[in-house]
Amino acid sequence: MKAVSIKEPGGPEVLEWIEVEDPRPTAGEVVVDVAASALNRADVMQRLGLYPLAPGTSPYPGLEASGRISAVGEGVTGWQVGDEVCALLTGGGYAQKVAVPVGQLLPVPEGIGLVEAAGLPEAVATVWSNIVMTAGLTKGETLLVHGGAGGVGTAAIQIAKALGARVVTTVGGPEKVVRARELGADVAVDHRTEDFAEFGPYDVILDVVGGDYLERNVRSLAADGRLVVIGLQNGLEGNLNLAELVFKRASVHGTTLRTRSREQKAAIIADVRKNVWPMIENGAVRLLVHRTVPMAEAAEAHRLMETGGHLGKILLVND
Repeated sequence: MKAVSIKEPGGPEVLEWIEVEDPRPTAGEVVVDVAASALNRADVMQRLGLYPLAPGTSPYPGLEASGRISAVGEGVTGWQVGDEVCALLTGGGYAQKVAVPVGQLLPVPEGIGLVEAAGLPEAVATVWSNIVMTAGLTKGETLLVHGGAGGVGTAAIQIAKALGARVVTTVGGPEKVVRARELGADVAVDHRTEDFAEFGPYDVILDVVGGDYLERNVRSLAADGRLVVIGLQNGLEGNLNLAELVFKRASVHGTTLRTRSREQKAAIIADVRKNVWPMIENGAVRLLVHRTVPMAEAAEAHRLMETGGHLGKILLVND
């Protein structure tokens, strides 16, 4: 098969479409012939050499994919060759084939095409595991979503609204403000000209930015508020006022989906299938696709992501 390899840390030009060994399913795994994968910010970090991989992880980027099962490993039940699926991955989605633990498989939702389904698993699993399973967002609470134009952000706006929350999001530019409101955001804040703190306080904050946002986030939390940091685009360090945290009875969580165990991922995927898949199938949550790019041209897709002009997911498609 062919896969996108990272020749060395660097810019998009280090991504190469090369021949590599086909994956084989071990016990409890299937092999999926990949129809499409999708870009995530972690792929860019991996390409830059800023995302160390755990031993045994695929060296090829790609944290989600869709396609058809072409081989089934020992002990697999409930899935068979030919099933159309999408999957949460630890890596390896930028390829023609990928091996997947069965606990990380999802059926393609009704009303969603096979290619488009590649953009669902990472975003919805990230959102659900963090705003609900970690932060416990409930009906009537207020959620602040940073980065409301990306794949995670657009999913978070819609899932939170489906849960009955008030949603505030930060985006960059007036066009994205309009689109975020169309997705259901009660307030869309242009972070270039406005301060998100003015629209709080917030019961839950989902932060993909990190860095100097930490202090402002904590200051904007309501009593018993929960901040979940899942990204570090603005850096690895920030100031934390412990008194503000203590007197608000607030909490700060740092999480990542990729490094969780297979058992943890399987539990998240089961919860997503039970709770989010119905939202997708009834139209309450819809997938936004900004653009599709041939898998062999992954470098161009990375350039597009780094310009920051996209709204929703960028998909990589196999012919």
